[in-house]
Amino acid sequence: MMAGTASAADLEAGKARAATACAVCHGPVGLSMQPNVPHLAGQPLFYLTEQLRNYRSGKRANEVMSVIAKPLTDAEIDNLALWYSSLQVRVEAP
Repeated sequence: MMAGTASAADLEAGKARAATACAVCHGPVGLSMQPNVPHLAGQPLFYLTEQLRNYRSGKRANEVMSVIAKPLTDAEIDNLALWYSSLQVRVEAP
């Protein structure tokens, strides 16, 4: 996924999976309202993919994320990473 281009189906699959598995903690568009949960929107594709795979393998541990990531397939991880990396975050200086 990271080397090639993604199809709309992959993006939509990532969006759908995020709505069921991630939105409670990370927000519906990847912007968390919880102080101890990071924003996912706009994060680099490579970073998101790597971290989800690390949670799945146990290389990175978190009480919640380790459980959430464990059953994810490579395709689901790629789709989730694609969805969150496709979201654009704008920053405005005061």
